[in-house]
Amino acid sequence: MIQILPRINELAKKQKEGMLTAAEIAEQIILRKQYLEQFRAQAHGIITNVKVIDPNGDDVTPQQVIDAKKARLDNNND
Repeated sequence: MIQILPRINELAKKQKEGMLTAAEIAEQIILRKQYLEQFRAQAHGIITNVKVIDPNGDDVTPQQVIDAKKARLDNNND
């Protein structure tokens, strides 16, 4: 689970109540951007680890996924 999510939810609740300060609004914007970056990184990691097998047992993983996985592995080795 993404660690900043409880704080995002807390700020969202305060926003609904109309009690956010200017500093909290700025914090909320930053936290939401961080959350989206982390979410996208997790989703990308999951997608690049997918292997698609057709009913005949053949690997039919899209070339774009194969290329992304290779690029990720190359970046980790650098």
